[in-house]
Amino acid sequence: MKEEAEPVLGVLEYVVNLERLFFPNFHKRSHPMNFIGIDLHKQTISICVVNKERKPLEQRKMACADEEALRRFFAAQPRFQLVVEATASYDWFVKLVEPWADRIVLAHPKKLRIIAESTRKSDKIDARVLAEFLALDMIPEAYRPTPRQREHRVLVRQRVHVQRRVASVKNKIRRILSNYNADIEDLFTREGFEYLAEVEVSAADRFTLEQLTEQYFLFKKHVVAGDKMLRKFAATAPAAEAEARAVLDTIPGVGPLTIDVVLSELGDIRRFRSQKDVAAYAGLTPVCRESAGKIKQGGITKEGSRLLRWILVEAAWRLTGKTRRWSRIYDRLAARKGKKRAIVAVARRLLCVMTSMLQSGKAYSWPEKTSAGKAKKTYTSITPSKT
Repeated sequence: MKEEAEPVLGVLEYVVNLERLFFPNFHKRSHPMNFIGIDLHKQTISICVVNKERKPLEQRKMACADEEALRRFFAAQPRFQLVVEATASYDWFVKLVEPWADRIVLAHPKKLRIIAESTRKSDKIDARVLAEFLALDMIPEAYRPTPRQREHRVLVRQRVHVQRRVASVKNKIRRILSNYNADIEDLFTREGFEYLAEVEVSAADRFTLEQLTEQYFLFKKHVVAGDKMLRKFAATAPAAEAEARAVLDTIPGVGPLTIDVVLSELGDIRRFRSQKDVAAYAGLTPVCRESAGKIKQGGITKEGSRLLRWILVEAAWRLTGKTRRWSRIYDRLAARKGKKRAIVAVARRLLCVMTSMLQSGKAYSWPEKTSAGKAKKTYTSITPSKT
């Protein structure tokens, strides 16, 4: 029996050694789970490790630049889950620790008010609070976009930023000309720039106008390049994204930039349970305050992406100018709430319509009246063409 058992033990030892070679974390499986809170800054990282009972096991501060030391630290840890706030610079750190972490949680910064409002605030305390909240499974999670969604956001936000620089330069040029009562409507045309070169202004204003004109043409060039890059990016879209683009393109007044902003800022539409959740994510839902059984609604929360809210309001203005149906909705709301609140309400309805279309894959359509006089909605399914 002993002679037969030895080959079996040898095989088991061989399998274990293979697992340790190809799966470095194999030996950690028998360890209890630890929880690590990370307070991430531009130069330093504060780390706190606690066990399941929330007892601190280790605290240290490390330099962001020393990535090798960070790798050694996390590779030496037993089984752990990790939490870090979803700040602007979290992505590189998450990629660094992914090989060793059982789970990585992105904490929503605005919802972690207990840290922000704490009277005793330091990097150490922040890291420990994050670790303890993770051990209690009480972290309000933030959405982590895919690599393609992150790339999309970078391109879209740069495109919008450059367009705003163009608008800023145009306003500055008009402001200078207005001092001489020399502003004209078609200023930013070929004839307008010829007029701008000849208008009589002071030497200081002429110097400023020349620099602003150079900036205008440079930023316009960047806008064209940004549009070209976004078209190239859209051409490589997977099937689901291509279908979403085709669906949104059927809405009157919704162009390529609006589509890019909506898709890049919302990400995967399936992560939202309802249209109300999408509106809340965009910060277009009203603030509700309840006291003594009475509920009072205020302005919108303005949470989430300001870029998304801006593009929806711009699209709402175009939609109300192009379609009679949306114009009637706007006029009815404006009569009761005023123009500003009315257009925000139209933007919220437009977002809800977009959400429904993205979830169903059906194109935008007008309600058609039947022979009985009742409105009947007709939709057309959108399928991306094969190229």
